[in-house]
Amino acid sequence: MNFSFPPRQLLRWSLIGAVAVAGATGLRGISAHADVTPAAIPAPAYNPPDHQASETAILSGGCFWGVQGVYEHVKGVQHVYAGYTGGAASTALYEVVSTGTTGHAESVQITFDPKVISYGQILQIYMSAATDPTELNYQGPDSGTQYRSEIWYTSPVQQKIAAAYLAQLTAAHVFGAPIVVKLAPAMPFYHAENYHQDFLVRNPDYPYIAVNDIPKVQNLQQFYPSLYTANPVLALPSS
Repeated sequence: MNFSFPPRQLLRWSLIGAVAVAGATGLRGISAHADVTPAAIPAPAYNPPDHQASETAILSGGCFWGVQGVYEHVKGVQHVYAGYTGGAASTALYEVVSTGTTGHAESVQITFDPKVISYGQILQIYMSAATDPTELNYQGPDSGTQYRSEIWYTSPVQQKIAAAYLAQLTAAHVFGAPIVVKLAPAMPFYHAENYHQDFLVRNPDYPYIAVNDIPKVQNLQQFYPSLYTANPVLALPSS
């Protein structure tokens, strides 16, 4: 693991990891909904076929380590980058975004083959394994607007699919609390620093990852076996 972490960030992550381990009573991907499993979350009813060679999805849902790690294990995904969206280029830096004052959200940019996995399936995984859609401006131990849940649509078709799916899940009362995921047109996406890329894959035993994020990948494997791949696609070349 050839990572060089800035001291302030390493200290913060170590403290978060220690608290997470100390307070953990079990490992599950949807922390606020022990009674809701991915199997109970239906697929989008509106999910038209897409014959393009490649599509891009941008999603925010808490710390980008876990969200990126989940989609790196999804068949049909070609690239996943951790990064920032929602704010200006000049503030797309981890320590600045972490202040919660930039408008940015920690996000992932997913390039995928829609003939292998549909945009609707990307959203189903998002709602069931990658994030908790009922947590407003926080996920797990992380809080602030930079950890909000937001779907950034890149086309009118994506907007229609996402809006219909949010309405479908709300009407079905799948969750015990209101869905607070925002829907907005895509803004420029800025890649996060290299030490953030592929963090889950490269650091599976890191305490924060082990408690908060590995269960998400396990949910993906258990509940979506036909979409799971054990060989993750990496954002950066292996060293």
